Amino acid sequence: MAEDAGGRGILFPLLLLFLVYSLGVPIWLVILFGLWYSGLVYAESTGVLDRFDATRALGVILMIRTRRGMRLLEFISKPKRFWRGFGEISIWLCFFVMFMVVLLLLLSLISVAFNPPDDPLPASDLLLIPGVTSFVPFWWPALALILAIVIHEYSHGIQARAHGMRLRSFGVLQLGPLPIGAFAEPEEAEMGRAPRRDRLRLFAAGPSINIFATYVVLILLSSVSSGMVAENDGVYARGIVVGGGAEEAGLLPFETITHIDGNQIGEYSDFSMEMGEIAAGDEAVLTVLSRSDVNDPWTERTIAVTMGDRYQYYIDECDGAPECIEDTEVLLDLWEIERGDAFLGVSGLMSSTGGLDAYADIVEGEYSVYGTALVTAIRPLLMLNVPIANEGQTMSLEERGMLIAGDGAIASILGTDGMLMLFDFLFWLVWINFLLGFANLIPMIPFDGGHLVRDGVHSLLRRVSKKTHPMRIEMLSNRISSLSSIFILLVLLIPVIIPWIL
Repeated sequence: MAEDAGGRGILFPLLLLFLVYSLGVPIWLVILFGLWYSGLVYAESTGVLDRFDATRALGVILMIRTRRGMRLLEFISKPKRFWRGFGEISIWLCFFVMFMVVLLLLLSLISVAFNPPDDPLPASDLLLIPGVTSFVPFWWPALALILAIVIHEYSHGIQARAHGMRLRSFGVLQLGPLPIGAFAEPEEAEMGRAPRRDRLRLFAAGPSINIFATYVVLILLSSVSSGMVAENDGVYARGIVVGGGAEEAGLLPFETITHIDGNQIGEYSDFSMEMGEIAAGDEAVLTVLSRSDVNDPWTERTIAVTMGDRYQYYIDECDGAPECIEDTEVLLDLWEIERGDAFLGVSGLMSSTGGLDAYADIVEGEYSVYGTALVTAIRPLLMLNVPIANEGQTMSLEERGMLIAGDGAIASILGTDGMLMLFDFLFWLVWINFLLGFANLIPMIPFDGGHLVRDGVHSLLRRVSKKTHPMRIEMLSNRISSLSSIFILLVLLIPVIIPWIL
């Protein structure tokens, strides 16, 4: 029975092993994967899995069941009207997000098709497994993944109880030592008899709670960010322009500029004000702080920089192309950049708290519907690239080294190391919840999005074709759901396969 549910025999696991190896997964990981499968088969054949109320799914995934948490679930799900209302909101939210997910997947497909990357990502980076993916460390992401999975499945369970469906058990899905998912098992007969609207609410509840949790935790992350300050006021540059005044003077990336011509620089606005008093060709004396390691003391030095022409710098970027020059001149007029404006010769200039400012501004910045609200809405999407760009870190090590705990009560208790640890955990909790919510809305079975599409199409067909026989509607909805799953699978696989073929 378990083998039937697990993909019938050894063929599927062998094909999966071959696939992950052909995509470049390290051989040691393939061997561990094979040992895990062999151990599951042995435990199943000897009855060990039955004794622990566990079964095998898809051949290589362990389903561990438990009834712990049922009493708490019953208590939480008592306000049924509230949870049904939450489920209704979740349906609309999930279909909107699902549309955005499909749009992003299609844009990714088009981008890879027309501009295939020279170096395809290794398979281990596509799996997004904590400790295996190069830019996802183990501890904080793994803990965040467990919490995100728990609230996801608990939300499914709450909706089931709010609509009168009983639960057989909760459970976790294991692939080796890693929890890769969880499940809440309603009674199948009751699930099949439930109205489709109730099932839509149940399927939507899991992804929606992850999306809501994303923004709740994002606000907490912003509060923690606002509780940290820079050890030294000033600005720093992430990059130095080759051939510019800063490079010729010896300024290095992430050195903190504290003074210009003896005038103190507290933040970016002070820097802009001072630069406004300097013209291209002028020489300015900069006081900078630097250190080679976070444990070393700060050292101060002064450098003399001959300013370049900011207007001319952008024009030179066009390499003489007339159309580019015309477009650039229009943009420079909009930005109010004039000929003779001083240019230090740096890029990515930020205040000393630059590693946190994007998060702290959510609670500290001036709120506006088209400014703060929009940026906050897309902030989790922007955060996805942060660990990729910083080799698994939530910000660059140089930026971390500039920060200390502020004067707040929590900051005083936790100290700098504690505040940074709390920041890391909340960052990964946002990151994982956002990915889990979005990934589960991919419109293909077995994701929640696939179930939403199937039941949603069925409900739509019943409204549009009221005279059509229910069995035909059932057949059409299942066929559309299957075609949707195949199409999305191709959309997911083609961008992965193209770089390896070309």
